[in-house]
Amino acid sequence: MGHPFGMNKTKKTLFILLFAIPILGISQYTDVINSNRPGQSVSAYAIGKNVIQAEMGLLYEQQDHSLLNTQSNIWGTEIALRYGLLFERLEINWEGIFQNQKTTFLNTNTEVSNTDFNRNRIGLKFLVYDPFKNPEYNKPNLYSWKANHKFQWRNLLPAVSVYGGANFLIGDNPFYLGDPTISYRAMVATQSRLTPRFVMITNFAYDRISTDFPEMSYLVSISHAFRNPKWSVFVENQGIKSDRYADNLLRGGVAHLWSENLQADINLGASFKNTPSRIFISMGASYRFDMHKDKLIPIDDQNAGENGGPIKKNSMKKKKKKKEKDGGSGAEDIDLAPSKKQLKKLKKAEKKKKKAKKKEKEKDDGVIEF
Repeated sequence: MGHPFGMNKTKKTLFILLFAIPILGISQYTDVINSNRPGQSVSAYAIGKNVIQAEMGLLYEQQDHSLLNTQSNIWGTEIALRYGLLFERLEINWEGIFQNQKTTFLNTNTEVSNTDFNRNRIGLKFLVYDPFKNPEYNKPNLYSWKANHKFQWRNLLPAVSVYGGANFLIGDNPFYLGDPTISYRAMVATQSRLTPRFVMITNFAYDRISTDFPEMSYLVSISHAFRNPKWSVFVENQGIKSDRYADNLLRGGVAHLWSENLQADINLGASFKNTPSRIFISMGASYRFDMHKDKLIPIDDQNAGENGGPIKKNSMKKKKKKKEKDGGSGAEDIDLAPSKKQLKKLKKAEKKKKKAKKKEKEKDDGVIEF
């Protein structure tokens, strides 16, 4: 018996999700790696044009099912490959989990072992709205350090992306018995910077469309960067609902940025029920091959003086030395607001800029104000 979502209707739905939503913003390429690890949530932002990224990990899980009276030990490998395709807003990605599950039936003392892909899907993610496209939105308050670090209601306005993809089964997959070789997945991902150190991500997905057991799920993840932004922590809640399996999971973990292109992580979690009960741990790393190049802007289209005037001698050497002194780059997705010292410099520069504009206006008008 087939699911009421037929093949033609499924393709039409995915087409609408990918192309019918207006293009409202552009993605933000970051100077440091932007990884979806260590959690399962997916960032709203693409990784940037011509960037190749690998996110890999090893996982272990123990499951105990009280009704079936079984115990399972699972070992697996998590792999995700991402590529910034064609332009900044678009990303193509492949996600796979290859695992071995050994299940012991305690009533009969028998053991069954299954090995295959628990996840094998490919998809496209497209950023449709970015609140930070407008530079005025993220402009710091030059008169208040506190205002730059407190929660503001406007920060709830998220970046939004849509995802359309497909799941693939190779042969007779023991984890999805009876499912067709190809099924479909659609998702909406949002990302909000609540404060300079807190980021919230949400995912709402409709998965395995066109099977007898379609699955709906949500993910809510909050991450926090420490004072040393190379370290960050996260907590994540995931809900899953389908006729085959339903659950509510909680996980948390730590990520450390080793360099601009390398991040290591570890996370652990558990379920809230005993059919089955689940305890799991995963550790891994993400590495980026950065071939991104900024789009060149003709001199005629540039606004002179906006970026601080001419480049001074040895300025790049000084910048590099300061970067090394500070300990490298910060954590991904975290844009820390200016410090109090930086605010004083910005305020001084702003006053100087206003004074220069006033003099320029007086010169044009031919009037001298006393």
